[in-house]
Amino acid sequence: MPARWVIRTVGPIWSGDGSKEDALLARCYRQCFELAEERQLKSIAFPAITARACGFPLERGTRIAVAQVKRLLEKEASVEQVTFLCFNQRAYQVYLSATGES
Repeated sequence: MPARWVIRTVGPIWSGDGSKEDALLARCYRQCFELAEERQLKSIAFPAITARACGFPLERGTRIAVAQVKRLLEKEASVEQVTFLCFNQRAYQVYLSATGES
């Protein structure tokens, strides 16, 4: 995917005990969005942050991602388009379900 900017974030490693992982993941999305806003970007794309590499449960992480993006878009935002990049068909279906588009 061609891009003028790349915003990197490091998500939390899933430990399974609920110790702040949800809040840390939500903060990753917020901070990326803030950087996009600072640069007046019109679009941003997100992978499923930490879902594969760090073991964060896909469904749980997807719910967090979608909720954060919806909240951020409700503010007066320069971002007009958000794309969720899915690494396989299962991830695609989970995102469709979480966004209410299934």
